[in-house]
Order: sequence, then structure tokens, then C-alpha cells
Amino acid sequence: MLLILSEPGDATVHMVLPKLKARGVDVLWWDPGEYPADRLTARFDADGTRLVLARGGDVVDLAATTAVWYRRPGSPRAAEQVTAADLRDRVGELSEWFLDGFWDLLDARWLPGREPVLRRAHNKLVHLAVAQELGFAVPPTVITNDPSELAPAYDRADGRLITKPIEHTSFQIDGEAHTVYTTVVNRRDLVGRSRIAHEPTILQPYVRKAVELRVTVVGQQVFAAEIASQDSPRTRDDWRHYDFDRARHSVHHLPDDVARRCVDLVAALGVSFGAIDLILTPEGEYVFLEINPNGQWGWIEDLTGLPISTAIADWLTAGETDAR
Repeated sequence: MLLILSEPGDATVHMVLPKLKARGVDVLWWDPGEYPADRLTARFDADGTRLVLARGGDVVDLAATTAVWYRRPGSPRAAEQVTAADLRDRVGELSEWFLDGFWDLLDARWLPGREPVLRRAHNKLVHLAVAQELGFAVPPTVITNDPSELAPAYDRADGRLITKPIEHTSFQIDGEAHTVYTTVVNRRDLVGRSRIAHEPTILQPYVRKAVELRVTVVGQQVFAAEIASQDSPRTRDDWRHYDFDRARHSVHHLPDDVARRCVDLVAALGVSFGAIDLILTPEGEYVFLEINPNGQWGWIEDLTGLPISTAIADWLTAGETDAR
């Protein structure tokens, strides 16, 4: 049996689900956001350990699980009748502790990996260091909240410096959602350098781009998509501003050594999947930016035809023949 942990309606799961069913395997799609409304039980006795999920009228013994796809699981939440904020926080905290242990006991292959492994792999300090060890070209990088570091970094970059957050997350200001993207530093920004003190910031020299690459690794398979980010003023500094009409996407053929390094990076981080961002410079150098060990890929498949969903289905079902 394959276990998919993701929120209901996840469009990416729907891209893979038909391929899994076509292979004739049993699939259980469940969202941890339904816990503790749905029931989980870990039982330890002389016969060993049992892990059981009860939802609605169904009871599922998870011992039959051969692979887990940890996609976009929701967070546990207290029942509506638990109204006190401190009690709701307690329910969430204890539920997370329980789920960490519960999933650790599940003897199965994980795509991309268990949550503690993903947290480490997603940390930019960690994956920049590992990428550099593996021989990737990595921009000279400072990650700091020390305002005195900004002006020297600007000078070292000959006035072409960018900043970006340590993590690409949305946040609220007066109820409105905001996201910080890669930002080019101007000399006048040095005056406001004291703002860096409030949170860690990444400082890197601006890397000139011919194109940008989104490289998706599934196990040993590598799928490289080329993004013509320089064809649109919106995407020139950060393709995540998205302009699908101008910033065209196409298949890119990576040199063998770069492709191998991408596979090695994913393996070195202890995961089985990774979405890697690279720059191809006008001089033909491949420069590493970052890796998201659980990054999105659906739009890449839609725009380029790269068979990422098939590769994921293949990976998830690779152990099914032996398990039957």
C-alpha cells in the first residue's frame, strides 16, 4: 500500500494518482490536518508494534505501507469545541510530537523524506555548504543579521549585490499577504542597513544569467527545465514573479557532470527528491542557488512535458512487487 500525506485537493497529487492506480497498487490519501479528529493508535506488545488509522468507519493497519509520499500535509488542529487559545496550542504541540514518533516507526520508503530530514535539507546554510563540497559553483555568500556586513559585501560585489530571505515564506502585514523576493541592493539601501539586524539575510553578488534552470531530481532521474527569465522585466531578478508568456519554459539538456552532481546533492542531503535552482551564465557556467527538497514541479511538467509525475509514480511503486 502507498500512503500519500497531503491536503485534500492537492493538484500535484492528482497528477500522479492516475498513474499509481494504473499500476494496480492500493493507495491511501490522508491529510494529517485531520488529526486528532481522525484517530491514530500506536500499540506495543509481545507481537511487536502496530500502527493504525481510524477515520469514519474505516480502520487501516499501516503495517502494509511500502512507500510514503510526504507531499503537502496539513498541520494537526484542535476540534472546534476546544476554544481556549492555550489549549488549542497544546493540542497542536502534542499532536506534532506524536506524529513525529508515529511516522518514525513506519517502516517504509519516503519521498522526499521524513520531516526532520526535510527540515535539515531545506536549510540554506546546510545545502549551500553541501553543494560547495560536491563541487558546484556557488556564489560567495554571507548570511547574517549584522548590519556592518552589508557595505563590505556591497563593495566586494562591485556594487552588484542582491539580498534574499533565509526562507521563501509569506507573511501578513495588516492582514495582507506579502512575500520577499530576491532584491537588488542599491547604494542608497546602505543607509538603511540597520534593518538587517532584525532577521537573518542572505547577501550574494548578482550573478549574470543567460537562463535559469529548475532541475527536478526523482531518485536517480534528472529533469532539467530552462526558464528564459531574462526575456521579461518581471522575472529578470527572480523568476518566481512568473511571466509565462515571456519567460518561456523548455527542456534543457544538462552536461553529464552537472546532472550527476544534482543526484549526488539530493542523496547527500538524505532525501529522494529535490527541486534545484541553477543559473547558466552567459559564459556557460552552471551556478548553484538552492534546493527545495519538497519543491513544486507541476507547472514544469505542464509547460515542458517532462515526465516528472511518471518518475514519481515509478519511485513510489518500485517496492510494491517485492512487498506482495
